[in-house]
Amino acid sequence: MHQDIRIAVDIGGTFTDIEILDATSGAIHQIKTPSTPADPSIGLLTGIKQASERFGFPMEAVQYLLHGTTIATNAVLERKLPLGAIVTTAGFEDVMQIGRHGRTDVYAITFAQAEPLVARRHCYGVSERVSAAGEITVPLDEDDVRKVAAELAKAQVKSVAVCLLHAYANPTHERRIGAILAELLPDIAITLASDISPEIREYERMSTTALNAMLVPIVQRYTDRLAGRLKQELPAAQVYLVQSNGGVSGLAKAGREPARLLLSGPSGGAAAARRLSAELAEPNLVAVDMGGTSFDVSVVHDGVVSMVNEGEVDGLPVRLPMIEMRTIGAGGGSIAWVDDGGRLRIGPQSAGADPGPACYGKGGTRLTVTDANLLLGRLDGASFMGGAMPLDRQAAQKAAEEIASRLNLSVDQVAAGVIDVANSALATATRLSLFEKGMDPEDFALLSFGGAGGVHACEVAEELGISRVIFPAHASTLSAWGILWSDIAHDLSATQIGLFADLAPGLGEKAARLVAEAEALLAEDGVPEAARSFEWALDLRYAGQAFDLRVALDAADFSPSGVAKATTAFHALHRQRFSYDEPEVPVEIVALRLKAVGRLAKPVLAHGSTVQTGDTDRTRPVHGRKGAVATPVRDRDTISATNPITGPAIVEEPYTSIYLPAGWTILTHASGALIADRAASH
Repeated sequence: MHQDIRIAVDIGGTFTDIEILDATSGAIHQIKTPSTPADPSIGLLTGIKQASERFGFPMEAVQYLLHGTTIATNAVLERKLPLGAIVTTAGFEDVMQIGRHGRTDVYAITFAQAEPLVARRHCYGVSERVSAAGEITVPLDEDDVRKVAAELAKAQVKSVAVCLLHAYANPTHERRIGAILAELLPDIAITLASDISPEIREYERMSTTALNAMLVPIVQRYTDRLAGRLKQELPAAQVYLVQSNGGVSGLAKAGREPARLLLSGPSGGAAAARRLSAELAEPNLVAVDMGGTSFDVSVVHDGVVSMVNEGEVDGLPVRLPMIEMRTIGAGGGSIAWVDDGGRLRIGPQSAGADPGPACYGKGGTRLTVTDANLLLGRLDGASFMGGAMPLDRQAAQKAAEEIASRLNLSVDQVAAGVIDVANSALATATRLSLFEKGMDPEDFALLSFGGAGGVHACEVAEELGISRVIFPAHASTLSAWGILWSDIAHDLSATQIGLFADLAPGLGEKAARLVAEAEALLAEDGVPEAARSFEWALDLRYAGQAFDLRVALDAADFSPSGVAKATTAFHALHRQRFSYDEPEVPVEIVALRLKAVGRLAKPVLAHGSTVQTGDTDRTRPVHGRKGAVATPVRDRDTISATNPITGPAIVEEPYTSIYLPAGWTILTHASGALIADRAASH
């Protein structure tokens, strides 16, 4: 029988998570394998080969490979980027050095600004000028461009960002500069701001363009290598990379616009949360993904995932649409340390995949969150990773003893302290993600996933005042599961600044242009017309404001009634976000946005049975709020849909564990998720 196998891969800093869907039968499987940071594609293919052998499908049956990657993010965080240059309007060569002088930490004695991506000596100006209205006021001096090309060749730069002052309004000069540079410097990666981020705010646009240009050689090298290997190993597979907006794109576009991959992996978890919100009838979910290296928070409110027009990576703005995400360096591999004031701290340094936590037995000697959970009995060293990777308790104890001697505490006290500090950091990040949107944690359920999340989730929920925690099926690989159901997505925008009511009649023409561009991109992807759809949004603000809010539209309706509806939605969103609105103040439009979606076929998923398979009489000492307590240990598939298990308890599955404290109960949902509820008296 012909098999249609679809594979989604989320490559993290510690493990590579893989979900395998047999679209013919609806069966779904998961597998984890250690990541290979030197070449992530090695770990990817190793995991797929293991899955092929374990689940019995031939490699040539793989039709789709959807791939989330951190290669772009890591290159920026580690600043392992090729030498780049910027070409801009004469007189604006200092934009990257000036940046924005916003103080994110108002109590800091000194202002710490991110190091500019491009050195000032590699920022070149050319004579030209376009007004904010798009009128050419100073013609482009092409001799200037040729002189700059000679300087670029002499400096041996590998990538060039072309970012003129008002090219979002009229890209003519940018396109001409790009053509001249491509002719004179054929081996250099060139990115135009009008292609990657045609929006106002010169610093953010320039930062985004420079990031993209400098990532092109890195990502293209990776995609070329990946495509070569996959052609041999997975000859029938169509390959897509996950973007920060939660959609996927082909390898060609990913190579041209790698800045769109900066939240590639975590966005899969947010996509999964949106899907589960509908499936579980839980419209408000705060999704927390705790892996080996980081803790990512995203929010589903009224069934919709929050999107932003601009994000940040290592202090550098990225003005591209992306899922709103808060990330902190707190994962299972986060290292515990003592600061100069004698305080126990966690992360952001991580033991990663190599050597990993001390208990991995790969040479790590420093105490991590995973080591602490092992010492407290919340993890079983013998069954970790389904028994394929036993943990070394003695190595974890030795790592804890070093900190215990510094703090004059016992090993158990240090391990408990590590968990308390970690839980506090996780709760703070989650609380901020909700408070900054004007939302109350008590109105949300906590969706916990990631390999390290289950042993922390209920205690974090208690600290937040949340009374329901959901542990989805395949929790350890849920980001990959979310990627599995992704669609192709392209974001396009047109800057248009002025009073909304005055400019609305002309927006139809801009909308038509965006649709034409979107149709061309979807055609390039081979998406049939019946599988195409369009999602519209506006960036709106009150007249006199500097920044805007994104307002979703049901359709591109710019009639008086459409304008009134969008304006009302803006007032409501402003009131939710900032606790006030001003209906008497005129509303300005800043940009029109279009997300073009190419829907990939969605096979019907066959849920596994939720019937209780048996009981267990296993127990082990687990440290909770009152010290070590003999605690029942249950396999996940023994949790009933009708008879709740009461905490304290440990629930184990091959790739993760759940710690259920006293005062909580847990049941199985029809979807296969486990639902934990907290008693009102606790």
